[in-house]
Amino acid sequence: MGGVLVSAEDDETQAAEPRSMMNKMANVDRMLSGNRIEVLAAKVHFYCEKLLLYLARPRPWPSPLEKPPSCQNIMIPSWCRKVWFRHVSPACGLSVFAALLVGSLSSPVSADSDESAKASDAPMNVVVLYADDWRHDTLGVAGNPVVKTPTLDALASEGMRFTENCVTTSICGVSRACLFTGQWMSSHGCDGFKPFETPWQQTYPGILRDNGYYVGHVGKWHNGKFPGEKFDFGRSYYGRHWFKMPDGSKVHVTQRNENDALEFLGKRPKDQPFCLTVAFFATHAEDGNPQQFLPQPESMHLYQDVEIPVPANATDESFHRLPEFVANDGNEGRNRYHWRFDTPEKYQIMMKNYYRLATEVDSTCGRILKELEKQGVLDNTLVIFTTDNGYYHAEHGLADKWYPHQESIRVPLIIRDPRMSADKHGSTNEDFTLSVDLAPTILNAVGAEVPESMQGRDMSVLYGANDAEQGDWREEFFYEHPTIRDKNFIPTSEALVRKDWKYFYWPEFDREQLFHISEDPHEENDLVNDPAQAKQLAEMRARFQELKREAASKSNG
Repeated sequence: MGGVLVSAEDDETQAAEPRSMMNKMANVDRMLSGNRIEVLAAKVHFYCEKLLLYLARPRPWPSPLEKPPSCQNIMIPSWCRKVWFRHVSPACGLSVFAALLVGSLSSPVSADSDESAKASDAPMNVVVLYADDWRHDTLGVAGNPVVKTPTLDALASEGMRFTENCVTTSICGVSRACLFTGQWMSSHGCDGFKPFETPWQQTYPGILRDNGYYVGHVGKWHNGKFPGEKFDFGRSYYGRHWFKMPDGSKVHVTQRNENDALEFLGKRPKDQPFCLTVAFFATHAEDGNPQQFLPQPESMHLYQDVEIPVPANATDESFHRLPEFVANDGNEGRNRYHWRFDTPEKYQIMMKNYYRLATEVDSTCGRILKELEKQGVLDNTLVIFTTDNGYYHAEHGLADKWYPHQESIRVPLIIRDPRMSADKHGSTNEDFTLSVDLAPTILNAVGAEVPESMQGRDMSVLYGANDAEQGDWREEFFYEHPTIRDKNFIPTSEALVRKDWKYFYWPEFDREQLFHISEDPHEENDLVNDPAQAKQLAEMRARFQELKREAASKSNG
């Protein structure tokens, strides 16, 4: 990337954007109804002045038009990059900029501007805490009366929690591809546990690395062979809860996640911004182990004297309300239910160990955040906690995920953004946010260009950290899930999801379902054959097809 560049060693002392500039920009915007040439000239002058206040410091920086042979490990402030590429260069061209540069340099810089230039404007860091098989209500702050998640509860009190956040595909590998690419499965092409087809340079880790970030990934990958060469720091492992290390010792997977995350933070170059994704394996089960959930011994005292409530729809009656191609023991959701939940005693054992794994993840998140604070970078780091998919805790007589029910598709999302105003801290948002929104949100936060291939939206407009207009946020979305093995094992499922209604489609069986979820939150009363809902069904069927086509279009514009 070309543009205005400064050396990486200067990032800790880069100048802050003068607040007075924002007032000037507001004045420019109010002129939009006036003469177009005058408006253009005003904008050019504004941005040139903005650049010059940053550049007119007694530092041995390169010329603003100089482009070194390689941009690797060289950073510029995000606002400065935006100024040149989005406004000055396209608006007036090099010659006009040069003329304004000469004229502006002849004017003295004000004392206020000089004072502002002394403030720090280090590029924002990014930490994504990404848990596994963890549904929306496995948080104390979400109202769960049992599970202990003090770190994540505190994180929510310092940021915003998105209560209607969902995944667009509820399975590990595909959902991770959605996270990295900002695309629906139909666009990124990963319909299982293989690499996605989207070029790496169009993912948030790839783009950040190209922008000079030190990029790390530790833990679960699940999209084919781990591409370690694409990261500055990469450690991939998952599939079981305990690992034997080269020295013969054993380490729990969550402790290993923690060790590697802290090593990344300790080794990272201090003259570069960083992006770290911590991809936990917990709370995923160890499927080949009869115990399924294997927490650390230090956690076994937790929840000993607690009775875990059984969901109201964790019944055989609920199971038999499912379509017959799901409601049979050949279906993998039912098979795993028998592994984990088919007796009251087994349910209590499994759920207590599941919650122990969750609390362990919470503790590791706490130690990572404490290290960020110790290094003095927490308040300049975008912190995101979310998960790859939800989970059936025996609801509908099932275990695991995959299908379009609420338990499967709703996942937690907490964002702590340094740009977020204090009045937003501890607040919640009930808009439909999606896994595909995270990549563009991250890129916009650091000032990187969002590729047109990304279909998600920048969520920062929902908490006022983006100058862009919020506009009409989505009130519905398309859900999709591929066949795994064959249609009897895990069939393809699709849905149009709204807050009050949900339309299911099972293409291999040409079966539709319709649920009025505002009145039927457990999704047990299928209204597809109710004549009174014929109009609702027809409207949702047509809209479903529209959104399905959009999901495969590579870009939502």
